[in-house]
Parts: sequence; C-alpha cells; structure tokens
Amino acid sequence: MKFGVIVFPGSNCDHDAYHAIGTVLGQPVEFLWHQSEAVDPYDVVVLPGGFSYGDYLRTGAIARFSPVMRAVERFVRRGGLVLGICNGFQILLEAGLLPGAMLRNAGLRFSCRHVHIRVETTETPFTSAAQPGQVLKLPIAHSEGNYFCDRGTLGELERNGQIVFRYVTPEGREHPSANPNGSLTNIAGIRNREGNVLGLMPHPERAVEAALGSEDGLVVFRSMLESLTRQASSDPLRVSA
Repeated sequence: MKFGVIVFPGSNCDHDAYHAIGTVLGQPVEFLWHQSEAVDPYDVVVLPGGFSYGDYLRTGAIARFSPVMRAVERFVRRGGLVLGICNGFQILLEAGLLPGAMLRNAGLRFSCRHVHIRVETTETPFTSAAQPGQVLKLPIAHSEGNYFCDRGTLGELERNGQIVFRYVTPEGREHPSANPNGSLTNIAGIRNREGNVLGLMPHPERAVEAALGSEDGLVVFRSMLESLTRQASSDPLRVSA
C-alpha cells in the first residue's frame, strides 16, 4: 500500500501526516508537490492541514486550482481513497469533492485544543476499525472550521450516512459546549456519497502516539490500511504493491 501526502505552499501538517503513516503505521509514503499532475502510483492521497497559499481569498480557494487537484479529481472518480484534514477538508469543499462550505469560527477566534468527536458510522474505509459511537480525542487548530450547508444538503448527508464525525462531550453527548466552532449540527467530518473521500477538521495525524496526548487518530489510518488490505485480497490487481 502506498500513501501520497500533498504539499501545497503553506502546508504545515504534511510532515505530521508523513510521520504518522511512515513511522507509526509503517507504510510506504511519499510527498506530492502541488504542481504534480498525476497521483496514479498511490492507493491513498492525503491533503494535510496548514495554510495553503496563505489562506488568501478564502481557505482552500486558491489551492483548489493547483494542478495536483485535477489529478485528485480523476483519482476520486476511479475510486481512490482521499483524506482531507483541516485545510485539506477546506480544499475538498472548495473543489466540490465534498458538499458544503466552511465559515469563520462562531467566536471569530483561532481555536487550538483537544476536542472529542463521535464516530457516527463505521461503514466507511476511514472508520471501519472503530466501534459504532466510539469517542475519539483529537486536537484541532483552525479559524474557519464552522461547517455549513443548506437544509437540502444537510438532509442528504443525514439520509445517506455521510456525516462521519460529530463534536461531542467526553461522554459522547451532543451539546453546544462541545462544539468548538459553531459547526452545523456539531459536524466534524463528512464523506462523499460514494464513500471514498473524507474531510474532517480535527487532526488524527497529531494523535497517533501517547506522548502527543492521544493515540485515537490511529483509528482513521488503521481503517484505511485494513480497507485497502481487504480490497487487495479480493482484487490483487487493484491495489499497488
């Protein structure tokens, strides 16, 4: 299994993702420069957190036009797994690979702390190693994590099981106090309808070792690895060596 981590000008969580995949998970991983026009050698593409292009205009608004994003769009259409973390989530929204948009945090302040999120579905390649309703402790670091969509889109997300994570209390209850940014219905992460693209605001790559205060982020990375392993066993020609 091979992972690719995209590097945009302004990315600052690319090395964190690289470390989580290569050192902690022990999987082949390479950096992908934003001008790359192909992502074919990879089984998973990760869009990391940071401030791509300085977050000018709007978070993710410039990065979505990078040459690599055209390759990512083709990769998604072929069924490749794509994980967008924080700024990566914002880029996926701007690119139309996920529905909705990001607004400024309700408090208009940058928020950097640990939060708790609940796994809403394990029927995805990103959460298959989790337990239904499992609560994960992960860090956030963003100013624009206030997820919003119109009423019709929210209904579709609910009906199709596309809401993957919600902000909750440590006990797993939804409550306004557990929502760090004002996100609609406490949404912390969503997937596309096909299920091969996930975007989330918390940082699983910063919660993969006990020294970091949590190892809960490994659930996301192990889920992807297990999903690819199952896929390879059923179709050995589909996943690269």
